[in-house]
Amino acid sequence: MKNLFSKTFLFATTVALIVSSCDATRRMSKQDKGVAAGAASGAVIGGILGNNVGDKNNTAIGAIIGAAVGGVAGGIIGNKMDRQAEKIKTEIPGAKVERIGEGIRVTFDEANPDGSKAGVYFATNKYNIDANSKLALDKMVSIFKEYPETNLLVEGHTDDVGREVYNLSLSERRALAVTNYLKTTSMESSRIITKWYGETQPIVDNNTAESRSLNRRVEFVITANQKMKAEAKADADAKQ
Repeated sequence: MKNLFSKTFLFATTVALIVSSCDATRRMSKQDKGVAAGAASGAVIGGILGNNVGDKNNTAIGAIIGAAVGGVAGGIIGNKMDRQAEKIKTEIPGAKVERIGEGIRVTFDEANPDGSKAGVYFATNKYNIDANSKLALDKMVSIFKEYPETNLLVEGHTDDVGREVYNLSLSERRALAVTNYLKTTSMESSRIITKWYGETQPIVDNNTAESRSLNRRVEFVITANQKMKAEAKADADAKQ
């Protein structure tokens, strides 16, 4: 995680230097400078968050940071992601939504699998998509339709109960079950990447039943596609 934090620090420092010293950005308005600084601070927050969770290789946060463009363009992307994140929070109460840098991290865990909240949950040792999961995924697809210039990474995770090789296989089946369901809808397969990590990326210690339920989760990482990045860069250039 030290390398991840170093990357976020370097990214933030670079953007800060651009905002403070570049001739072009000296002519930017206060609002534009704030957008650029916001992108930098978001990346730093993401790095700090990743540094404090239990896993040592947080690929979700790494994917967001790796996709970042930074600067004013990154701030423009961040503003668009703000709107998409709020939409997810409003329409899918069972989702934990985090805005990190220029992306969104959405987590569905088993902490509240009581049907009162729509979420993506799996029964013990199961990987089928049930009615509640379909409800949440259908809402996600509807939101993705409204924001066609974003890509989606689907990650599967488990707790550490059982054999490691089995947990890796289970997380694979669950992640692929989610992806395959999304592909049966109007979601374009080209927008989706699927990965799985078994028990290797806990967000908390596996010491209690409650904490293990948090580690049994599906995560979605939402980032800008190339079209959104190109448009944001064009908008940023027009502001200078």
